[in-house]
Amino acid sequence: MSELTRLTIAEARKKLLVKEISAVELTDAYLAAIDAANPQFNAYVAVTHDIAREQAKASDARIAAGKAGALEGIPLGIKDLFATRGVHTQACSHILDRFKPEYESTVTANLFADGAVMLGKLNMDEFAMGSSNETSYYGPVKNPWRARGSNADLVPGGSSGGSAAAVAAFLAAGATATDTGGSIRQPAAFTGTVGIKPTYGRCSRWGTVAFASSLDQAGPIARDVRDAAILLKSMASVDDKDTTSVDIAVPDYEAALGRPLKGKKIGIPREYRVDGMPDEIEKVWQQGIAWLRDAGAEIVDISLPHTKYALPAYYIVAPAEASSNLARYDGVRYGLRQDGKDILEMYERTRAAGFGTEVKRRILIGTYVLSAGYYDAYYIRAQKVRTLIKRDFEIAFDAGVDAILTPATPSSAFGIADQDMANDPVKMYLNDIFTVTVNMAGLPGIAVPAGLDHKGLPLGLQLIGKAFDEETLFQTAYVIEQAAGRFSPDKWW
Repeated sequence: MSELTRLTIAEARKKLLVKEISAVELTDAYLAAIDAANPQFNAYVAVTHDIAREQAKASDARIAAGKAGALEGIPLGIKDLFATRGVHTQACSHILDRFKPEYESTVTANLFADGAVMLGKLNMDEFAMGSSNETSYYGPVKNPWRARGSNADLVPGGSSGGSAAAVAAFLAAGATATDTGGSIRQPAAFTGTVGIKPTYGRCSRWGTVAFASSLDQAGPIARDVRDAAILLKSMASVDDKDTTSVDIAVPDYEAALGRPLKGKKIGIPREYRVDGMPDEIEKVWQQGIAWLRDAGAEIVDISLPHTKYALPAYYIVAPAEASSNLARYDGVRYGLRQDGKDILEMYERTRAAGFGTEVKRRILIGTYVLSAGYYDAYYIRAQKVRTLIKRDFEIAFDAGVDAILTPATPSSAFGIADQDMANDPVKMYLNDIFTVTVNMAGLPGIAVPAGLDHKGLPLGLQLIGKAFDEETLFQTAYVIEQAAGRFSPDKWW
């Protein structure tokens, strides 16, 4: 493994600007690492060697001319949910077979405008529906982490499993990801990386394949808190093409790192102590509380009483929106087409062949809860619960709480093809128990590594913040990171 790929974004940026290394050298180091290791991980579904080298050469020219952008020459992986002009964009679904868009997503356009280099497109759960990266048409992603003394393959979490695995395995300096119910924070926790879901509206959704439009939000996965701050600064923007993006200035998130926590009030919600939660999760949570208290923060117990309804409400709202969004995939204009005797049969055969089992399950659930006779009983009631969940957070923040500390996941990474999960989809859905409330309320949340369990696998803590106050999350997460240290998997690949 090249030492160049071990550099954080902040470290690489410094070396690039003083010409200690070149963007071409750095990019070639990552491409070589991908070519050697990606067959083991299946993190990339498309590697863009030529585009990456062209972008790196252009970055070196801009650096030489003194016109470097904020991410000049930094090699990134792009989740397959983001449209990239002329490059494989399929949401890891067979139904978008061979699709290459003629446009660029706003998030990736922002990154490339700041000088980022695209290494390729990253694997993910099909249409971002999953918590393990096992629903991808291209097969599961393997977590770079393994339990101590074991060769068993583990999931990297989902849906942004390719993003998390690539960053953890040093196959990308950072990666774009998306989070609809925990799809940035859960894989970050499973891989010992940092992932932030920003406030809904902070990043444009234009050019990002839709799952549930009122919940989806783009964000970065990175090796440390500083790198996540650097990436989000470039990804975030208002966008005329996305009316849900919000015209609020994007602060310099990196400047928040190192600020003292004295005077900050951190809430600890009693409802996040769930039945059957492993002792190790409680232990790392208590350790996080102690670190923040030692840093000068005031710790207060709070109540978020409607938390227990979040998961069932989420699994009504999200599939409902998915069933609407995915109706556009019919085999007529682009992607897969299975011929039939008439247009109706063509629709049916195309969707039957093109969508995977989990996507079909969610489309069916969503169509059911939106159907006549069930709309009021399920969908409208779930939206009312969503309002109550949002109100719980507002009450806590109005009472002076600056951020809320919770576990990120109910366990460390589990095995690929875990039969308990495979046979009971609800057990898989329970992986999102600590994360879905944040999406339902539209708030920012960050997952930061906080320790290792008895198997030597990473565990993460989650910080939830006020709307558009990602700065406080970075400030607080940095304190946890400084106390916990950084974690990397032992190389077995």
